Amino acid sequence: MFWHSFKSTRFYFALALLAQWHAMAAGTNGLSEVWQVRLDNGTSASSPAIAPDGTIYQGTFGGRMLAISPEGKVQWTFRTNREIKSSPAVGTDGTIYFGCRDWKFYALTPAGKLKWTFATGAWVDSSPAIADDGTLYFGSWDKSFYALAPDGKLKWKFATSNLITTSPAIAADGTVYFGSHDKYFYALAPDGKLKWKFLTGAEIDASPTIAADGTVYFASTDGNLYALHPDGTESWRMHTGSYLASLPVLDGDGNLYFTAYKKNLSVTRDGKLRWEHQAEIQMELAELVTAGDWIYCTVPWLHVGFSDRAGNFDAGFQLGFNLASAPNLSPAGLIHACDGACLFALKPASSTPLEKSPWPMWRANPQHTGRVQK
Repeated sequence: MFWHSFKSTRFYFALALLAQWHAMAAGTNGLSEVWQVRLDNGTSASSPAIAPDGTIYQGTFGGRMLAISPEGKVQWTFRTNREIKSSPAVGTDGTIYFGCRDWKFYALTPAGKLKWTFATGAWVDSSPAIADDGTLYFGSWDKSFYALAPDGKLKWKFATSNLITTSPAIAADGTVYFGSHDKYFYALAPDGKLKWKFLTGAEIDASPTIAADGTVYFASTDGNLYALHPDGTESWRMHTGSYLASLPVLDGDGNLYFTAYKKNLSVTRDGKLRWEHQAEIQMELAELVTAGDWIYCTVPWLHVGFSDRAGNFDAGFQLGFNLASAPNLSPAGLIHACDGACLFALKPASSTPLEKSPWPMWRANPQHTGRVQK
């Protein structure tokens, strides 16, 4: 079965059932627990999205979407018919959008009431991107890529030749980028017309990252990190020698930060290696957030860690389950991370705001709109 599916279920085999706190061994920006919320069935592979008011939305593999206050109180729960692996995205009016393995795409009000659903032909693991005009983009295991109006009406769909699990990214000019298990990386115009496609050597699981100059970065399971110009021509590629399912994040200077197996890496916008550091634990599925002088990440095997801008890594907070989701940074400066069993709020010793860059974290911003930051 596909590694992507394995990634979403492997935490079932974790030995620890309860999250636990461990003090940091080293470093100057230690993480301490503020609160935790236990999730149903002890499982989740969805990543938390955070509204501007600090409300956190978290999906679970038990088929629930939860709204959690900044203080860690569950405000409401919405139940679906199957597992939720898609991460929610929050619209400008507070609407919460997400996909589900019941073959539906959902829109909920900020109060947790159903606004509408849209039926697809298979699982929806892709997390939605939200355009400036409110158009919603996502892919499905039915091999189709969808564009919906804010009221849930189909605007268009685009067919690929294999399933789509990656989450799309929207450029400043409205171009929509995504990858497919057919090994192609696609660029579509806002009206759904194909602009170009780029062939890689294997399935694409990772979501794209977009730079200020329009360069789009993405990873393929062929072990390469690609940089493409907006016209689809290749700028450069880097072979890491490792399966890549995480995406790079950018700092204010356009430098890239990402992980590959047991390495933390940083490269310039031109693809020149700045540094790489070995870690003691597997890093290849880690997701990162850049904030001030620090880079926070969820490491697949139980840790929320951080590094400084020189790449010195510290797996600073040990959780009890396997991390299969990306961290988020709240308006209050707390790191929110889901380890499958619980959603955590962690306080850094020195809190810094989210990096001012076009793509400082997974899905570009705390609301997870998947739209480049201008």
